[in-house]
Amino acid sequence: MKKYLLIISLVFSSILSAQSPIEVGQMQFNGGFGFSNYGLPVYVGLDYGIKEDITVGGEFSFRSYSDNIIGTKYKHSIIGISANANYHFNTLLDITSEYDVYAGLNVGFYIWNSSGGYAGNGASGVGVGLQIGGRYYFNESWGVNLEIGGGNAASGGKVGVSYRF
Repeated sequence: MKKYLLIISLVFSSILSAQSPIEVGQMQFNGGFGFSNYGLPVYVGLDYGIKEDITVGGEFSFRSYSDNIIGTKYKHSIIGISANANYHFNTLLDITSEYDVYAGLNVGFYIWNSSGGYAGNGASGVGVGLQIGGRYYFNESWGVNLEIGGGNAASGGKVGVSYRF
C-alpha cells in the first residue's frame, strides 16, 4: 500500500509542477505595445483556456503614423481585430507555471485609413500569421509578456503585461 501511495504522490507532484499557465475556463487579459514599420501599435486582448495547454483569444490593436511624400504630409491609422489560438508548452517541456512558453496562429482583419489623396500601399484586408511568445508571472495574477510574429495589425512583435483571472 505504501508503494502505491508513493507512486501516486510522485505522479501527482509532477503534474502539479508542470501545470498549464492558463487553466481550462480561466481567462487572461493582455495589453501593451507592438513593433512594426508602420507606427507604434497599442493592443489589448483576452485569452481563454479551452483545453489543457490550449487557449483561444481575441485582440484589438490601434496605431497611427504620418509620412511625407514629395512635400505632402499624409496621416495614417490602422485598426486591427484578430483571433488567435495558442499551444502552451509547459506540460510538454515540464516548465513551471510561473513561465509560459507558447506558439500559435492568428487571423484578423485590419482597417487602414489614410488622409485624402494618398495612393500608397496601405489597404484594408485580412491577415494570417504565426506567433511565438513567452511570459513570466511575478505572482498568481500578474506577468510580463514578449511575443514575436506577424500577420495581424500588430505584426512584428509585442511586449506588455498579462493579468490572469
